[in-house]
Amino acid sequence: MKKVLVFFVSGMLFLSFTYKPKNKVLIFSLTKGYHHACIADGITAIKLIGEKDNFTVDTTTNPALFTDENLKQYKALIFLSPTGNSLFNADQQKAFMNYIHKGGGFVGIHAATDCLYDWDWYGKLVGAYFLKHPKIQQATLNVIDHNHPSTKQLPDTWQHTDEWYNFKQVSPDIHVLIKIDESTYTGGEMNGNHPIAWYHKFEGGRIFYTELGHTKDDYTTDTLFIQHLTGGINYALHR
Repeated sequence: MKKVLVFFVSGMLFLSFTYKPKNKVLIFSLTKGYHHACIADGITAIKLIGEKDNFTVDTTTNPALFTDENLKQYKALIFLSPTGNSLFNADQQKAFMNYIHKGGGFVGIHAATDCLYDWDWYGKLVGAYFLKHPKIQQATLNVIDHNHPSTKQLPDTWQHTDEWYNFKQVSPDIHVLIKIDESTYTGGEMNGNHPIAWYHKFEGGRIFYTELGHTKDDYTTDTLFIQHLTGGINYALHR
């Protein structure tokens, strides 16, 4: 009996040391400015991606969850169209920075560039800030780098309808994946050099941003967008 118990206990110890938890992400979608109606659709879509690609999803609009202790359970943070300034106090900002410095992943979707204008560090992390946009319309996207999980399955050119941001304070350190052809729509103001999706390594973390994701259709019917977003999340998860 004693031998059996020893074997059982040692086996349980072995399992406890070899078990690896699933990847986990936190979606943050607090809005103090414009609230995108598609946020709920985005959360649903990301949860479905997680079921397929083996990561679990928590969601919040509460910046109080940005503590060292809480953030350490997540492999990536997903900013799903948050808007407004002063979303975090000094302690929460420090926890966010610590998370990135320890190798955490970050995914910014659409209005992730339309927030925290009052925090220069965040602007450098996300890669640019929103300036203005014209009306929603179709345009041609040019995929200029297919060597990334977010673009490897995309065509060279992509006809897509969305809300096209013009940007300011574009970081020189981002690696651009997709550009928009300003001659194919009305309202582009970046002199033909208009990034739409990019990635970079920033202070220890992996950062991915896509400007797409304004419309409900992006999350519910657009398979190319879902492939694009899936690849971006997996990049942030170090896959």
